[in-house]
Amino acid sequence: MTVHHLNQLLLVCSLVLLVAVAAVRISSRSGLPSLLLYLGIGIAMGQDGVGDVHFNNAELTQVIGYAALVVILAEGGLGTKWKEIKPALPAAAVLSTVGVAVSVGVTAAGAHYLVGLEWRQALIIGAVVSSTDAAAVFSVLRKVPLPSRVTGVLEAESGFNDAPVVILVVAFSTAGPVDDWYVLLGKIALELAIGAAIGLATGWLGAYGLRHVALPASGLYPIAVMAIAVAAYAAGAMAHGSGFLAVYLASMVLGNARLPHWPATRGFAEGLGWLAQIGMFVLLGLLVTPHDLLDDTWPAIIIGLVLTVVARPLEVVLSLLPFRVPWPEKALLSWAGLRGAVPIILATIPMVSGVEDSQRIFNIVFVLVVVYTLIQGPTLPWLARKLRLGDSSEAADLGIESAPLERLQGHLLSVAIPKESRMHGVEVAELRLPTGAAVTLVVRDGESFVPLPTTVLRRGDELLVVATDPVRDAAEKRLRAVGHGGKLASWLGTDGEKH
Repeated sequence: MTVHHLNQLLLVCSLVLLVAVAAVRISSRSGLPSLLLYLGIGIAMGQDGVGDVHFNNAELTQVIGYAALVVILAEGGLGTKWKEIKPALPAAAVLSTVGVAVSVGVTAAGAHYLVGLEWRQALIIGAVVSSTDAAAVFSVLRKVPLPSRVTGVLEAESGFNDAPVVILVVAFSTAGPVDDWYVLLGKIALELAIGAAIGLATGWLGAYGLRHVALPASGLYPIAVMAIAVAAYAAGAMAHGSGFLAVYLASMVLGNARLPHWPATRGFAEGLGWLAQIGMFVLLGLLVTPHDLLDDTWPAIIIGLVLTVVARPLEVVLSLLPFRVPWPEKALLSWAGLRGAVPIILATIPMVSGVEDSQRIFNIVFVLVVVYTLIQGPTLPWLARKLRLGDSSEAADLGIESAPLERLQGHLLSVAIPKESRMHGVEVAELRLPTGAAVTLVVRDGESFVPLPTTVLRRGDELLVVATDPVRDAAEKRLRAVGHGGKLASWLGTDGEKH
């Protein structure tokens, strides 16, 4: 490749990224998940589009898709709040295991009896489309504040169900007879256990190291966090466990460990996540041949109808039987099972494995994801409002960034008071910070000043709090507690969480 060709390639990539970034704005206004716009960019660049780019390397697509999925799961784990998903973990775990089994069985039966696919192809499709995508769900629900228990179930389910689904798709795509159900169940349980153990251990060790070793530059913290998350995936996969579960759990531990320079780390991870999604969707759009999709459109619509109207509601109802979940929440969970990039990536596995009619499987999954995302995406906010599940009463969490002051044996906490915080109207003295912590500066309307004990804090203020090493965690817990409970937040035993 010459320098001239390299310059042309860089120009094309830059233009694609600029168009994709603009697509984010369009999707946020239209209520459509951005994945559809990225896929559209890939299709427009493909052999049936204006770019006339011929690309049919399913193996390369799978490798890049796996790498992108690791980054996306890491970003999702880093943004997962433990206090929100903790109550939802049992329900999400059942949805990700028992629910996946129900969805695979019902969808595969519909694909076999209604569309006429062979059982192997039907089971592959049933497994592929059983993975939900939190990014697709929250991209259309960002304007509708939902109760934390609903978002917790959706978020944890999407993070957990990728692992068993990948195991099932690989098992169904392997040459030879499919293993008995109890053998598959044992493999899934073992791989999930290994992945969970490695993910939790890697996340804990990584968080401990980052909290006790001051790096020479703040820009190294985001890189270190992502490196630890990717290492968790690699370790889990090499140990014959679920690397996807390992990276999600490790990232979740890191995301809740209150690491130094956290807002910068979070922004870096979000940027990488967007870049991974853009590249992956554009590549998937290039892989598909639009004129080959026509023959598989109606089979995809029929299978999608079975999945959306029968399999997903049945999965939710059966999985949540042991839990006291109101029917409106069950209805929203049933309709919120959006499929995103993961099913399309998983549809490349049978193509690489040489499964018969694998191209048809890919086409059906592609059409199903696009059509039903177009239907479900714009209607999700409307359904949430109709079910009266919008919840704007909960106080927003404080934005707290911590910078270690190693030589001074202390920490500098930067605290942003959001609009909904109950810290609004609280005097500095009423914060009752532990001895060794103090508010040293307040920034309000672009002007900074040293506060008095009687200074009243307002929404939009930014505080600088200096804390010694021994009381750093206690000071942050107290700040979060006041942010959620106001000046009357209990001091003894408070953990800063919403109850």
